[in-house]
Amino acid sequence: MRVTIGQINTTNGDFEGNTEKILRAIERARREKSDLVVFPEVSVQGYTSFDWFLDRDIVESALKPLEKIIPATRGLTAVVGTVRPTGATEGRKLFNSAAVIRDGELLGFADKTLLPEYDVFDDPRYFQSAERRRLFDVGKEKLGVVVCEDFWNDKTFWRERLYTHDPTDEVIEMGAGVIVSPNASPFNKSKMGQRCAMVEHRSRASGLPVVYVNLVGGNDGIIFDGASLVTDCRGRTILQAPPFEEFVGTVDLDCGVRDETCLPGDDIETVRRALVLGVRDYARKNRFQRAVLGLSGGIDSAVVAALACEALGAENVLGVMMPSPFSSRGSVEDSVALGKNYGMPVVERPITSAFGVLTKELGLTKPSRGGDSLAAENLQSRLRGNILMTISNAEGRLLLSTGNKSELALGYCTLYGDTNGGLAVIGDVLKTEVYALARHINREGELVPWAIINKRPSAELAPDQFDDQSLPPYDVLDPILQLYFERKASPEEIIAQGHDPALVYDILNRVESPANEFKRRQLPPTLIISRNAIGIGRRRPVTHRYRRQPPTQAEGAVTSRTPDPRDEGRAREAKRS
Repeated sequence: MRVTIGQINTTNGDFEGNTEKILRAIERARREKSDLVVFPEVSVQGYTSFDWFLDRDIVESALKPLEKIIPATRGLTAVVGTVRPTGATEGRKLFNSAAVIRDGELLGFADKTLLPEYDVFDDPRYFQSAERRRLFDVGKEKLGVVVCEDFWNDKTFWRERLYTHDPTDEVIEMGAGVIVSPNASPFNKSKMGQRCAMVEHRSRASGLPVVYVNLVGGNDGIIFDGASLVTDCRGRTILQAPPFEEFVGTVDLDCGVRDETCLPGDDIETVRRALVLGVRDYARKNRFQRAVLGLSGGIDSAVVAALACEALGAENVLGVMMPSPFSSRGSVEDSVALGKNYGMPVVERPITSAFGVLTKELGLTKPSRGGDSLAAENLQSRLRGNILMTISNAEGRLLLSTGNKSELALGYCTLYGDTNGGLAVIGDVLKTEVYALARHINREGELVPWAIINKRPSAELAPDQFDDQSLPPYDVLDPILQLYFERKASPEEIIAQGHDPALVYDILNRVESPANEFKRRQLPPTLIISRNAIGIGRRRPVTHRYRRQPPTQAEGAVTSRTPDPRDEGRAREAKRS
């Protein structure tokens, strides 16, 4: 059998545009004399269409795009991800399905059974679970079609499983000759390598070829990496689609030639490419051609600028310097150097005069060395936020927010100030990862000035202010946050990794603080590169009184220190340029 991967980049709700991409790939498959072409999960409507799937008109018109696709399949078979009405009066109104179409005839649908509701997924909110499976006769082969999660529950691969049964095992036992799996599997660090291993394992164990086709592209904060693959009956990858780009490619299942390009997906270059795709697609799909961001002379805004320049073209990215009385001359000079290195326009809009007028009008205590002037510090950030939003409105530019995950996790940001924006580019990137990105960007020459990378991090909202006066050192903080967010580790599990007990409890309670959750709830859409990220998949109450309490001294453990109210205040509203 000759098989074509249709790894396409879909847009939510663009039924016509998505259908045209499907039709072009079908025609390409026909030219390449393919027997079978496979597309991603819900590729007609867009997988992350969320509550549109609850709207009556979407339900009623769900199958209309197939009227164009079915006649186009002359001489081949197409497996197309779509939704379809259940026709039932009770339960959910839609199935998440794959339409199997052969030579101008709709053979039927393979409906999804396992409906994920963890992290960014919420399938049970929209879809009815299928109760049975079937095979599809296509020439001499029988296709076992399993949609996304239905492929991800292999008891011989995963140590822990979320579901008791395995739809893929069922189609294998029914006599499938080829396993076909349309997917919308989001990117996160190390997932591409894991995905390759899983597909090869299933193929090898069953002795069957697997055609695994994944969605590519950014939809809001969720990034799909593609990286589709086809294995032969011995479990060897014979076609690996490139990640982060559309791809239509064809291979013979019996070619016997291994494709060695399967990527591990856990290196900093993979993260960089994911973020660039996320920025590019968010801007393009929301019809922005230009962007704006604040340049502080710090590492965060420098890395966001670098990513934006690659995604949109440096000429389309405007950097705005907004020095206050506490900004160092070096920060301004470093921002200018960054702009010159990229060919990015940079302008200066000082806030010193406006800050002086407002502090006097409001009777605020101006920041001083060692003083407590939180409101005046945050006023600087909000003035900058106003300037950036005004430029965004006046020039039709997408405002890129520059806060990193380490700071957002602990509330070290200013609501309506540096949290302003249309897209949070590095909101799921830990500070240590931001530094790694900057060094990686400079691997072939200085683009991000080394002066920015090497300076001591500072918000520059008060004299002699540095991040490590309010936060633990990032190389201490980030491993704790990574264990907490990405692995959902308990305090005891984090402490067992060698971290200070008092610090662990203090950090986790700061993360869960109602004031900090309140701010995170109002962040722009955040590009997601890890599991359980700050963003669409995080569901925590704002209003609560829960605090993690360590075991008592009598039980043989170290108690957490009593939080300093000044720390809570700074976590509540501190910083930042």
